[in-house]
Amino acid sequence: MRLYIYVLICSLACCCIATAIWAQDGSTVKEIRVTGNQRIEADAIIRVLGTRTGGVYDAARLSEDLEAIYNMGYFDDIRVEVISESDGNIVIFDVREKPTIREIEFSGNRTIDNEKMKENIDISTGSILNIFRIQRNLRIIEALYREKNYHNVKVSYVIHPLEHNQANLEFVIEEGEKVRIKEINFDGNQAYTSKELIKMMNTSEKGFFSWLTSSGELDHDKLAQDIMTLNAFYHNSGYADARIGEPEIEFKDEWIYILIKIDEGDQYRMGSVDVEGDFIIDKKDLMASLATVTDDYYNRDTIRQDVLTLTDIYADKGYARADVMPEIRKDPETAAIDIVFHIEQNQPVYFERIIITGNTKTHDKVIRRELTVYEQELFRSNRLKRSIQNLQRLDFFEDVNVRTHRGSADDQMILQLDVAEKPTGTFTFGGGYSGVDKLYVMASVSERNLFGRGQFLEFRTQAGSESQLFSLSFVEPWLFDIPLSAGVDAYKWNRDYDDYDRESVGGGLRFGYPVFDYTRGYIRYAYDVSDITNISELASPYILPGQNIESSVSLSLVYDSRDRAFNPSEGATHKGTVQYAGLGGNIGFTKFTAETGWYYPLFWSTVFFAHGETGYVIENSGKDLPDYERFYLGGINSLRGFDWRSVGPVNEDGIEIGGDRYVQFNLEYIFPIIKDAGFMGLVFYDTGNAFEGGPIDLEDLRESAGFGIRWYSPMGPLRLERGYILDSKPGEGSGRWEFTIGGFF
Repeated sequence: MRLYIYVLICSLACCCIATAIWAQDGSTVKEIRVTGNQRIEADAIIRVLGTRTGGVYDAARLSEDLEAIYNMGYFDDIRVEVISESDGNIVIFDVREKPTIREIEFSGNRTIDNEKMKENIDISTGSILNIFRIQRNLRIIEALYREKNYHNVKVSYVIHPLEHNQANLEFVIEEGEKVRIKEINFDGNQAYTSKELIKMMNTSEKGFFSWLTSSGELDHDKLAQDIMTLNAFYHNSGYADARIGEPEIEFKDEWIYILIKIDEGDQYRMGSVDVEGDFIIDKKDLMASLATVTDDYYNRDTIRQDVLTLTDIYADKGYARADVMPEIRKDPETAAIDIVFHIEQNQPVYFERIIITGNTKTHDKVIRRELTVYEQELFRSNRLKRSIQNLQRLDFFEDVNVRTHRGSADDQMILQLDVAEKPTGTFTFGGGYSGVDKLYVMASVSERNLFGRGQFLEFRTQAGSESQLFSLSFVEPWLFDIPLSAGVDAYKWNRDYDDYDRESVGGGLRFGYPVFDYTRGYIRYAYDVSDITNISELASPYILPGQNIESSVSLSLVYDSRDRAFNPSEGATHKGTVQYAGLGGNIGFTKFTAETGWYYPLFWSTVFFAHGETGYVIENSGKDLPDYERFYLGGINSLRGFDWRSVGPVNEDGIEIGGDRYVQFNLEYIFPIIKDAGFMGLVFYDTGNAFEGGPIDLEDLRESAGFGIRWYSPMGPLRLERGYILDSKPGEGSGRWEFTIGGFF
């Protein structure tokens, strides 16, 4: 016997009409069938049901099953039919699937293109059309526009039905006008004017150049950061109780108005400053390390830095888990704050193991030999920092991450160094124009981590209208597994000077060894054979025709504490060299040179660089000092804006003869243009001169200034700089552009 009934289910916004035949509760479910499904598997539908084949039939549970199927989000209509037979009930779920999306379209969008939209929404072609997901994506699109300050944007949608149960989905966008900040106001500020506070914020009011810049645009993340900046400013200026409220943002017509409420509180000075607890060094030395001083205004950042300073002092003595807890006591009546730094040293910690991960190419020993911390030795924070710096200076890794874990006991630590390898081999081919070499083409192949052993190998060739070069270099930084570097060079070099041509063949052998912290000593032997031809009648008398043989040895002491070899932001580099030539051949001289450079990090990732160098050369008895070993200035590597080798002494006939001594100074202010791409800008000032015979005259230095751009490209540092001569003489011109590929000072 068959009995048919109809059940009506209303769930959320959609109505599903269900037809059923009432069967007696408690009877058996013989079979469950799914009909009408085209893309959704029947098994997927049956899995969400509470009703089971072989189970007990329950009409109330059937209503729950209808709701569960609907909540899958794939169906417009669901009908249920129950057929009662003598041996049980057959439950049939007849479903009508929602259409699938064939195309997603956008209309009215001018500011954000279709591809950008599709990258951000989470609806794709071929997916089931789901109203709730569409509404969520309306908000996603609105958020995209608000990020670009289109706060009046309106987004709606249209569904275009198609055959075969498909549809096109169209997002209709009314962008409106870009909304900018009209006013930023403060309420409660008494110690500082609104103008002073706005200057500290990245968020700004609309200005004259807002059409060109982002000024006046509302960025909620930047505004939140501004609130933190203002809060830090007050707390670092003595206002220990200052509170900065959440900004109140009002959208009115085409403008944004921001109100920031401030409760400044009283301004406090520091009272007593003390240190208590476990002392591993004299208390006076601990006190001397603190930047917090009595009678200074309260400064939260200074106190935090003092905590780090004390922690670092203890960590450098092996107490890696030392606790430093500042106790702050405020006296509102005297507006003074007393502070006590409580120190608990805990037990010393040792490195149980050092684990290196991520090095897919670089050998473990290449990394370990750069470490100044060792297994089974006491933890030393400064040595660990130096180890990380050493690894970064190798320039083999994109990143070096440090992780520490508890070892087998409380006084044991496992140090994990996780490195991310980066490409270290380069092949470059190109050409260009430089002030020194004129037109040229060049190619080079180099590997600074050969076979993962840390060795350097480079072959370079260059051909141009003024010079031709072939060179080969190899460096082993750890000869015999000790920090003794060994390098060998060979070259063939032809250059056309203004007054003569030089063809050179030579090479060298050099060794280096660390002698002090950040300091290495070098010894180098070099041999060069140069043929001088095509000498001009007006050439310098120091130009020696024919074959010139130079055999020399040099000693150098080099200090380098820069954070990076390329594009450094802090540190210094100093170099002193003595070269003696005359170990055979006709060339003989003794040359002394000294160089120094300092990098100072400033605000906004900018750097100030100060550089200076000087030199002196004397001719050895019975030997010759050739023109190319004398000192000339001018050009991109000395005095920019001047012609190459144009600055220096001249003889009575006005012929440039080079100097036996020189001095130069260079100042640069370097700032990022595209930081992540290594694209930098700079302004500079150069001064210097070369002299002959007499002492260096600081009143007779030539000067230039200018600007430039630099790019740390895969083929090496690219430099384009414009120098202006500040003390131009007749015939010199006002300055010049210069371009080159190569290192800096």
